[in-house]
Amino acid sequence: AVVSTQSTGTFNEDSSYLCASSDKGTVHIFAIKNPELNKRLTVANVGYLGRYAGSQWGMTSFTLRSECPCICTFAPPSSTPGTAVRNAVIALCFDGTYHKYVFTADGNCNRESYNVFLDVTQDLEI
Repeated sequence: AVVSTQSTGTFNEDSSYLCASSDKGTVHIFAIKNPELNKRLTVANVGYLGRYAGSQWGMTSFTLRSECPCICTFAPPSSTPGTAVRNAVIALCFDGTYHKYVFTADGNCNRESYNVFLDVTQDLEI
């Protein structure tokens, strides 16, 4: 089993969503006001799974390629006339990368942008 530690947890502006990031670069998004949007294990109660079989998971999640610790927050929701509101999470990673993921209430999640804001691999000359 892989052990990870939650490093941040942030609510969006109306507290309908919570994003939580781990030291392994995984970000989970939970629906707070509509918990039925969160996923559950689809396997029937199997004896060896115990309480895990009935556990509730996030609505969606994504893992950053760098798999390093990050902090996450929600971007302000945006929309254009005639389209649905777009929700987004921004993750800033300890390796100097920036990631923006957009997600929908049905659990679709896609990376919209990526950038390197700090080159932490560059050697310093003394």
